[in-house]
Amino acid sequence: ISELEQMGQMRRDFVANVSHELRTPLTALLGFIETLRGAAKDDAPARARFLAIMHREAERMNRLVRDLLSLSRVEAEERVRPTNSVDLRALVASAITTIRPMAEAMGVTIEKIADDSDFILPADSDQMTQVLQNLIENAVKYGLPGKLVTVRLTHVTRDPSLRSAAISIAVTDHGDGIDPVHLPRLTERFYRVDTHRSREKGGTGLGLAIVKHIVNRHRGRFRIESTLGKGSTFSVILPTG
Repeated sequence: ISELEQMGQMRRDFVANVSHELRTPLTALLGFIETLRGAAKDDAPARARFLAIMHREAERMNRLVRDLLSLSRVEAEERVRPTNSVDLRALVASAITTIRPMAEAMGVTIEKIADDSDFILPADSDQMTQVLQNLIENAVKYGLPGKLVTVRLTHVTRDPSLRSAAISIAVTDHGDGIDPVHLPRLTERFYRVDTHRSREKGGTGLGLAIVKHIVNRHRGRFRIESTLGKGSTFSVILPTG
């Protein structure tokens, strides 16, 4: 009974969080629509400004719905282990190429560090791409302008927790770091260290929860390390067999 009650409470909390996340942009949109139909109907500068804000809020809702659907798909597949072979080196290169324009606009350099060996393991290519893009994009967003983001691929002869050989992907930024009190909760749905800053940067509060579920599906480990004032490292450790 306790487990059922806990699951029920989790569902209620999830619905409440989703409702709250959608209510804010919806309220903003309705307010601006009312203003555009009334006081600002013939005010061209105000109309342009309000439409820009409305577009941003609509994009925010779109990102939230997209992440909710992604989380739902990942959870549905979590017990099915991937069997296709994937080249992590190629996926990392592709993810960096995708995010580099945003990084350059923010004055951040992304560097890949890996030796010449193969980094191939059984994985879902699309989901691992999602993990990499999420972690690298977060590092760029929350790092400091002019700083470096590193993506390091390494072979682990034997990981103690996985009890097998593994590949580690570590994404490191040089931002403000995260207070240790927040670290255990970062993968909770909608948990944010700085709610206002996260929303300003387009975050939905679901990215790390999605990463955690994808890593679980791959029977791997997700580790977060951070030092205030020095930066953070988000590591994904995946078994090679």
